[in-house]
Amino acid sequence: MKQLDNFYFSQEEPYQSCFLALRDIILSVDKQITPEWKFGLPFFYYRGKMLCFFNYSKKYRKPYIGLMKGSFLEGDDLLAEGRKLAKIMLIDPEQDLPINRVNELVLLSINSMIKV
Repeated sequence: MKQLDNFYFSQEEPYQSCFLALRDIILSVDKQITPEWKFGLPFFYYRGKMLCFFNYSKKYRKPYIGLMKGSFLEGDDLLAEGRKLAKIMLIDPEQDLPINRVNELVLLSINSMIKV
């Protein structure tokens, strides 16, 4: 099994279902988004550039989406926590996923990449 697949399938529930659903949501935004395994984490690339990644926050005890172009993004649901470029969006796996917000953030990130 690939390391990328192993990440998803080694997670306990409800984290496994949460990460798998988020993966499908992100990949459905644009056909040019590709999943990769980098730095020991699942990353998503857009046209060869880092777009976002998944990780788990020990501090908040929740999974999150790390958005690489976070400095261009605004919202009360985004945390910088000392990061200069990236911001994170915590996800509560016990709640409905914020599908529209995830789509919006991914599209805004892609648009900021295109403008650069």
